[in-house]
Amino acid sequence: MKINNKIKIIVILILIIIFSIIAARYFIGLHFKKKFSVRPAPGVIVKQVEETIFFRSIETFGTAVAKNSKTYRVKQNEIVGNLNIDGRLVKAGDIIVALKDNQSIIADFSGKLGKREIAQGVLGSDSLIITLDDIKNIVIDIKIPENYVGVIKKDLKAEISSSAFSRTFSGKIQSVSSRIDPSTRSILARIIVKNDNHKIIPGQLMTVKIIYNEEKQLGVPESAVTIQGKTAFVYVINNNLAEKRNIEVGKRNYGKVSVLSGISEGEEVVVEGVSKVRNNLKVKILKSKN
Repeated sequence: MKINNKIKIIVILILIIIFSIIAARYFIGLHFKKKFSVRPAPGVIVKQVEETIFFRSIETFGTAVAKNSKTYRVKQNEIVGNLNIDGRLVKAGDIIVALKDNQSIIADFSGKLGKREIAQGVLGSDSLIITLDDIKNIVIDIKIPENYVGVIKKDLKAEISSSAFSRTFSGKIQSVSSRIDPSTRSILARIIVKNDNHKIIPGQLMTVKIIYNEEKQLGVPESAVTIQGKTAFVYVINNNLAEKRNIEVGKRNYGKVSVLSGISEGEEVVVEGVSKVRNNLKVKILKSKN
């Protein structure tokens, strides 16, 4: 009897120990699960939805030409005094070069001077060609595909650029041809470009972007928009809570996307940290972009 009681006690003790181990492992696991399952809210940068000007554009190329240009042939042995030509700016009526026998070459219009030398023997003497270019305004003739005939018109804005410059020049369409060239299926348009600082020089190849169909629409940065198949969405933040909102997108200009429906002006959308956000997830706003 005593042996049986001892066995029972030992079995009970073993069961208690096993139960205690199982219970301890359960509660320890539950503790660590609670501790590590609570992750900090991801940090994001947001921006308010606002109206932006969006447009469509046609991009092409053209060669810069001076609005007015004239050349003067001069015999070097007839020049009086020092020759001051290269890069010199003159006004209409200024003396370009003084010549013998009290004669002078007079500027017909305001512009910038240059020269092109002619080798001895060409044209029968030592001569040079003086050029006068009015480059305050530059002319660029461009060819536009005929399918844009319905949108191309006088006074449309143009943005002019070149790999030689870090800036963009402003221009507009001065005139549009009344006929389509049947050999190229294109129509000719003339662009006038403001060139007050004389950066653009005649003969330079320029990129021309014609702007049309300008309109104000709600816009967000491209980084805020996620595309999945045919669906586009953004995350709208309300009280630090992210809401996934499907949107309808329109035009894209300069890193922004127009939004036709789905969000309202003044709402804040996530523009950085989008990959860390999920619907109904609490977030921490690190910065609000202006």
